[in-house]
Amino acid sequence: MVKPLILITNDDGANAQGIAVLTRLMCQIGDVIVMAPDGPRSAQSNALTVTHPIRFTKIEERPGLLRCSCTGTPTDCVKLALNEVVDRRPDIIVSGINHGSNSAINVIYSGTMGAVLEGCENGIASIGFSVCSHSANIDFSFFEPIILNITRLVLKNGLTHGTCLNVNAPVGPIAGIRVSRQCDGRWVKEFEKRTDPQKRDYFWLTGYFENHEPNEEDTDEWAILNNFVSVVPTKIDLTAYQEIDRIKSWNF
Repeated sequence: MVKPLILITNDDGANAQGIAVLTRLMCQIGDVIVMAPDGPRSAQSNALTVTHPIRFTKIEERPGLLRCSCTGTPTDCVKLALNEVVDRRPDIIVSGINHGSNSAINVIYSGTMGAVLEGCENGIASIGFSVCSHSANIDFSFFEPIILNITRLVLKNGLTHGTCLNVNAPVGPIAGIRVSRQCDGRWVKEFEKRTDPQKRDYFWLTGYFENHEPNEEDTDEWAILNNFVSVVPTKIDLTAYQEIDRIKSWNF
């Protein structure tokens, strides 16, 4: 029996704890190829490397597992793996486990989800896994059975064309799993102004998330704040279909 082929990447780098855990888990399900950035690439979204060459290096190779690091972005990693490394089409792509939330508007900035969207664009079932903690030493054990369960269910049932999953977990204990929608909100006060020793101003990215619908119980933010794992079906088609007829009425 041929095992499922699983392609793994992330945006925290090939040596991050999250991808080590995800790799160990996926090896319980199928044959695994890891192609991850050679260092942190957070907030890269769907960025591609277009100004210099991309290279990859094999880190580990043994039966059922090939691990590589890549000089590019998470999206580069998926493209490179699909074009140059895999010997057959992956059955699923998983990205993560990201250190930090990718809920709400974070999905458009996330390198973790950028890789997932690239897999989705190629017609491959794809999932992004994130946990709402930036700790480098977080214990992922509370999340592990959920990751295995969701991955197996996607392999069994598939995903609709153009749809991927954005999975975010609070730090345990977990109350359950909620299929949610993306919360409406934005980042505010995003830069802190500072002065360097030469008295020149510079700016450091900071800010906080402002939830525009804190009482709506069907959002990913509500789920996470109430100790549920949020599963958001996410589409690569950004067309606002409900606006087409209204904008046609403008009579261009």
